[in-house]
Amino acid sequence: MKYRLLGRTGVWVSEISLGAMTFGGKDHPVYRTHGALGQEEVSRLVGAALDAGVNFVDTADVYADGESEELLGRVIGRRRRDVLLATKLIAPVGPGPNDQGLSRLHVMRALEDSLRRLGTDHIDLYQIHNHDHLTPIEETLSALDDAVRQGKVRYIGCSNLAAWQIAKALGVSALHDRAAFVSAQIHWSLLSRDAERELVPLAEDAGLGLTVWQPLVGGFLTGKFDRGGATAEPDSRRARNGFDFVPFDEGKGFEVLDVVRAVAARHEVSPARVAIAWLLAQRAVTSVIVGARKLEQLTDDLAASDLTLTEQDLTALDEATWTAAPYPHWIQQWFAPTRTPATNNA
Repeated sequence: MKYRLLGRTGVWVSEISLGAMTFGGKDHPVYRTHGALGQEEVSRLVGAALDAGVNFVDTADVYADGESEELLGRVIGRRRRDVLLATKLIAPVGPGPNDQGLSRLHVMRALEDSLRRLGTDHIDLYQIHNHDHLTPIEETLSALDDAVRQGKVRYIGCSNLAAWQIAKALGVSALHDRAAFVSAQIHWSLLSRDAERELVPLAEDAGLGLTVWQPLVGGFLTGKFDRGGATAEPDSRRARNGFDFVPFDEGKGFEVLDVVRAVAARHEVSPARVAIAWLLAQRAVTSVIVGARKLEQLTDDLAASDLTLTEQDLTALDEATWTAAPYPHWIQQWFAPTRTPATNNA
């Protein structure tokens, strides 16, 4: 396993990390289709990941109504020092009107509940899971700063925010000398490259670590689905869910998958490894979060760390997935080449 710095923190995290959304939820109306793994299966997956060098595990309080955190907490136990533990908050975790959001009230409650479920006295990376249009970011950051100062949180991060929202939050933190986001968790894949327009440049400029969720787009990029709708794995999350959580053009998706399969054939590896290796080849990426229901899936995903794509591979994948730049990016590209020193012909 290789390791990369988490933003400017000086903390090393494994370039492939383990996502815990498949943990728990056997009787949950939504999460039972995501994996619904029990304690024994969770113990096996987490143990294998840690033994392979993974030191970054990501969950959220909303996953299976907190059961994911509970199962993960029981497994980590004596190996707590080996794990950079990340969790998230904002989504509803109860029936009350204040059991969600990013108010100071909910941040403090959610933090204490996550600490209890995880069986730990601190969370290494505490992330807001989305934008709260009702709560001023100043209030949220003040509460998170208090949690850091209390020693209950080491670092804070965000997930699913727009670039302007992250930039505003960083400005507020700097203005008031508060703990600032060190990372952003985003969706980025061969079928969804929107993040490259705003979020990736922001992260590089601000020195944020980028962690990536759904690199295989709900299993589509594993190559187990064909154009006729058939699948080699009928019990997969995508097949069982009956819908695509990440929206994409399926026709275009299969065209991209053809290229991914061709690259995979050249290296004699799975399409999933190629899709993850492509992300790892992007300089802004800190860690790719993989979720798994089976040990063999996890083993194959982790092996992507050893796959180095060639220039031919990267060019083919880029040409198959790139889309025209939206405004104002296309007009800024016109002027970019002119911003070079003039040639002195004297």
